[in-house]
Amino acid sequence: MLKQNLQQKLLQKLSPQQIQFIKLLQVPTVSLDTRIKEELEENPALEDLSLTNLNEPVEEYPDRDPDDDTFNGDEEKGEMDEFNIDDYLQDDNVNDYGSRYDQNGDDEDERKEIPIAVQSSFFESLQLQLDLLPLSDKDFRIGKQIIGSLDDDGYLRRPIMSLTDDLAFSQNVMAEDEEVEDMLKVIQSFDPAGVGARSLQECLLIQLRKKDPNDPIIKKAIIVVEQYLDEFTRKHYDKLEKSLNMDSDELRGVINEILKLNPKPGDSNEINTKQMQVIPDFHITNNDGVLILTLNSKNAPELRVSRSYQEMFQHYDKASQKDKKLKEAVQFVKQKLDSAKWFIDAIKQRQQTLLKTMNAIMQYQYEFFLTGDDKNLKPMILKDIADRINMDISTVSRVANSKYVQTEFGTFLLKSFFSEAIQTESGEEVSNKEVKKILEEHIGKEDKRHPLADEKLTDILKDAGYNIARRTVAKYREQMNIPVARLRREL
Repeated sequence: MLKQNLQQKLLQKLSPQQIQFIKLLQVPTVSLDTRIKEELEENPALEDLSLTNLNEPVEEYPDRDPDDDTFNGDEEKGEMDEFNIDDYLQDDNVNDYGSRYDQNGDDEDERKEIPIAVQSSFFESLQLQLDLLPLSDKDFRIGKQIIGSLDDDGYLRRPIMSLTDDLAFSQNVMAEDEEVEDMLKVIQSFDPAGVGARSLQECLLIQLRKKDPNDPIIKKAIIVVEQYLDEFTRKHYDKLEKSLNMDSDELRGVINEILKLNPKPGDSNEINTKQMQVIPDFHITNNDGVLILTLNSKNAPELRVSRSYQEMFQHYDKASQKDKKLKEAVQFVKQKLDSAKWFIDAIKQRQQTLLKTMNAIMQYQYEFFLTGDDKNLKPMILKDIADRINMDISTVSRVANSKYVQTEFGTFLLKSFFSEAIQTESGEEVSNKEVKKILEEHIGKEDKRHPLADEKLTDILKDAGYNIARRTVAKYREQMNIPVARLRREL
């Protein structure tokens, strides 16, 4: 039996303009230029003044209160066929954000082209070595297939059978598994040592066997890697000494020899282009005890709405008779003008939000930015900043997770300034960053032959007035990527 019910729901939906602002807010500075270029290519009504030679006088893009909601539901009324031409011609939307926000002059240096070292890639180097060998055509093609199947770190993680199948189906080369194995051994003789290995153990053994075979340290290092690699990685040195009948000094020499080896030979001759360059969004300078915050000018492009598109819209709108094609043209031009204005508004609101958020963080952590001492970091959560600037926690989170600030003490991700509070025995609240700093200092000064266990570190913190549990100490240690005491042990 069918029933009809009347339900009333209250839903909160974001407008396209709000979504555009949110997306722009979380774009890092290094990617903002690309995003703006994409918008310029898609929208001919948007212009970049830095790429345009303008002779006519222009007006400044009108300022707007950063507390105002830039994108509200009223803008949706523009979807109607009735247009107000003044909305488009009241300004040229010239935006001198750059001159207003960045006075450091650092960005002139950033615009200079960064020289890149001319260097053959890892795979090109292997191919050159293969070209120099007197091989048959079949072996050459097998070798080329093996090189092309290596990972970026230099390992061969595909089964020999798969390579044999690839050769047969894609290159019509009928090869036996033994022939591929033989060519793999040839590749494994190439530089860098260890290339073409199928496991970490094989990679280390290839490198050791290229060293002096008569050296007793090398001989024992080979035995350790071949038979006791698990004990070595777990630092069970007492078991190694007993099994190999060695004293501590001899074992130390063997371990040092193994530690010299490269576990990822493919990385040794490769420029890592995957790492994104960190470009700070903000600069904080100390002027005789007064902190000055500036916004990187890369976040402040000079954008405006195209004058020619405005004039085109004015011309179309004043036409006495409008046929279907002319109405479509008017609608198209209006859409592009709206889109250009929305994008400029989103860019400006992005800048205002960045400055507002960073200024609140700087004021909250003023002592840290003056001294650079982690112990001066106050406990601070996202809500603390959101309440100060009257914005949503999610907005502060988007800024903190993707933006960097350059100080005289280094460049930091904003997220790193947020931390939980810990109460000391005296009742004072301190940042967990301070506790982590103390942990790091004690671990750095420990006797590596007898490293401090988590229980001992907990006792040290309690003696210093920080009453926290052992599991919390373990959590902080893991967050700092510090291994357990056993793995920190050295001979």
